[in-house]
Amino acid sequence: MEQLIIFRLIQGLGAGAVQPIATTIIGDIYQGEERAKIQGYLSSVWGISAVSGPAIGGILVETIGWKYVFWVNIPLGIIAMIGIALFLHEPVQKNKPSIDYKGAILLTIILSSLLFWLVEGGQTFSWISIVSIGLLIIFGVCFYLFIKWEQKATEPFMPLSIWKNKTILYANIISFFTGVILIGLSSYLPMYVTGVMEQKAIVAGFTLTTMSIGWPLASTVAGRLLPKFGAFKLSLVGTIFLLGGTFSFLLIHATLSPVLVAGCSFLVGIGMGLTSTPFIVSIQGAVNHELRGVATASNIFMRNFGNTVGAALLGMIVNQMLGNYLKDAKSSYGLDIVDKLLDAEARKLFSFEQLSFFQIGLDNALHAVFLASFTFAVLSFLFVFRIPKKKGL
Repeated sequence: MEQLIIFRLIQGLGAGAVQPIATTIIGDIYQGEERAKIQGYLSSVWGISAVSGPAIGGILVETIGWKYVFWVNIPLGIIAMIGIALFLHEPVQKNKPSIDYKGAILLTIILSSLLFWLVEGGQTFSWISIVSIGLLIIFGVCFYLFIKWEQKATEPFMPLSIWKNKTILYANIISFFTGVILIGLSSYLPMYVTGVMEQKAIVAGFTLTTMSIGWPLASTVAGRLLPKFGAFKLSLVGTIFLLGGTFSFLLIHATLSPVLVAGCSFLVGIGMGLTSTPFIVSIQGAVNHELRGVATASNIFMRNFGNTVGAALLGMIVNQMLGNYLKDAKSSYGLDIVDKLLDAEARKLFSFEQLSFFQIGLDNALHAVFLASFTFAVLSFLFVFRIPKKKGL
């Protein structure tokens, strides 16, 4: 597990660099309606990748083995490197940038302390303990120092001035919320379909694949309609789809057809597509050329930050609820029971009563995750009214 965490960190450094650069390049090359259209295409690619990845992973696990989930990335990475070397030509910048190392380190400490507190709180240490209080103090002090430093840095890691722009501020806040929703469904919907509904991994992947169908469709449509209707109207419709999709997950149960679950995912995909494209285009149009890169990066950062906080927060909800359920019933099993519920062969070792008991606990815990996702969808809907209402780009 330690190796997996370290390699995941390295992978994240690469992904964190690629995403904002690719989106910023589109903003630099294209203007107006053309930019909206191309960003719609790019958003659809992100949507397809983010959601089809788990589906492909399910197929690989079900067929040739889980190790190939990692190997499949190697040829894709090589193809991407060759493509960049051959086709990305840009002018040489003579001015050497000043990298804000201090700001980056402070932000890393802020995120690490917060996420460690969310993940391990109530598990390895009590919520009211020296460790817990210490982590919160570290978070608070470093956050204060980060704000102070960014105000005086020559080229700040995260310029605070861009957050004074209402378009950027509220688009980024909603992107954080949608990031939580995305990681919640991507991580826990397959667990529900496999562990509670007793479907195969490939079926669980299918219930997410429909999201990757709705996302690119909506992103492409949003890119074409954005010049006519503006970011507010499209993102408002997008949050309504998010509300409908996340609410429908509250109604799913063990005997429901996976096709209907896939339909719920499709609605969420439509909502993601209708919000992601307008946000990127409107953010890039809200700043000058010099700040376009960092403004774009701030939006992607907030969405990924939502992914990260969502993984920690929703994981905490599952652990707490399922742990308390097993503890109250004085069960000899711990949270590792989830691994057995996800394994078709391991499930056969339980009696009908035992299996039903464990699945009820997992069902309740995962519905709490779906409720949290719906709550973030409600917040997205409310905050979208704060985005400046203007027609066109």
